[in-house]
This record gives sequence, C-alpha cells and structure tokens, in this order.
Amino acid sequence: MFGLGVGELLIILVIILIIFGAGKLPEIGEGLGRGIRSFRKNVRPEEIDVTPPPAESAESGGQEEAPPKQPGS
Repeated sequence: MFGLGVGELLIILVIILIIFGAGKLPEIGEGLGRGIRSFRKNVRPEEIDVTPPPAESAESGGQEEAPPKQPGS
C-alpha cells in the first residue's frame, strides 16, 4: 500500500494522535468516511438510458406519420 510498512503506519498514527488528541479521532474518521462515500457516489458513472424518446403525438403539435403501406393492397 503506497510502499508503507506497518512501522511507518504506526508512526503516522502516533503523530496524528498527538496532533489531534484521542477525542477528535472518531470525528475525523466519521468525516473522512462521509467524504469517501460522497466521492465514490459522484465518481460512479450514471446509468445511461439508451431508449429512444417517445414519438410526438398529434396533440403536441408534431406531424402524424401515415401508417406503412401493406404489400399487395
């Protein structure tokens, strides 16, 4: 994980504990978790609807198409 071993991670954790104190760590973790969830939600590609839009009806001002001609009639 980024070239960090267990010893380096423990040193970083101790430094964070000294800077912020034990009381702030749960709040920091909660905020970090919310930020990661929000980031993942916004990065995830939206499902794209590939169905064509419905044809306009005569009531909405669109032109109505003539029905297809039947062969032999």
